Amino acid sequence: KQKPQKQHGNKMPEGSDPLHRVMKQNIMFNKSKGQHILKNPAVVKAMVDKAGIKSTDTVLEIGPGTGNLTVQLLAKAKKVVAFEIDPRLVAELQKRVMATPLQPKLEILLGDVLKNELPYFDLCVSNLPYQISSPFIFKLIQHGRFRATLVMVQKEFADRLTARPGDKLYSRLSANVQLHCRVSHVMKVSKSNFRPPPKVESAVVRLEPRVPKPPVQAAEFDGLLRVCFARKNKTLLGEFKQKSVLQLLEKNHRAYLTARGLPAPPADGGASFAELVRRVLTESGFAASRARSMDEDDLLRLLLAFNRANIRFA
Repeated sequence: KQKPQKQHGNKMPEGSDPLHRVMKQNIMFNKSKGQHILKNPAVVKAMVDKAGIKSTDTVLEIGPGTGNLTVQLLAKAKKVVAFEIDPRLVAELQKRVMATPLQPKLEILLGDVLKNELPYFDLCVSNLPYQISSPFIFKLIQHGRFRATLVMVQKEFADRLTARPGDKLYSRLSANVQLHCRVSHVMKVSKSNFRPPPKVESAVVRLEPRVPKPPVQAAEFDGLLRVCFARKNKTLLGEFKQKSVLQLLEKNHRAYLTARGLPAPPADGGASFAELVRRVLTESGFAASRARSMDEDDLLRLLLAFNRANIRFA
């Protein structure tokens, strides 16, 4: 007689492990879609505990995969709305909750979250597919209507989110996110906690929208940052002398004046407009500044100076 196999810790029997079932069915994980399944239950539990989920919360999850995190979220929340791009994993997740008390609490949206409107949610808790980290965070910022977000991302991306002015990794992403949210590092996660393991280490970060909201349109602020951080080590006066930058801003300037019934300046090859930009930078005191060392207050004051001159970035 064969002795029954012992179960160690939180490890499930092979037949009940959804990850094992997926692999047994020869469903290959697609790395190009960021399908690195978080397999360590201790990490999953830590994420759920640190998310601060209330029994009345609707939780948004991106890329639920086989549902290791999803079922823990369902146990805590009123509802989980999960975006999944892979129909094979949608079917597996549906099987996992079928005929259980968790089934009516789960809504699965098949599709690309970047191409769809975000539904209502209180919290976002996700092991985020790494290749969509940046565009998804920007989408979250523009959405803005949530209490907090707790996401697993690539460690370097997490370091960029939390970088401060003067840091090597301080970037357009850092300035943008920190204007709209309080960002904190929660924990590091080794690549050995995933199957298949990614090539990089991971980290969990928490974002909480600032209240009240910053007095600026997200698209307008981001437009300024695109110019300033195109070459963050260059002086702003040098950066704003670029022909492509001047052409874009002059086009926005004329459109803004025309839309409000104000007289647009005559087209003179850009000489007058270039002088206007130089005067804004000089009088605001930022002509010799470099984006790498400017904090959110500096950038907001610069944007206000340009807007007062009817120069817009979006």
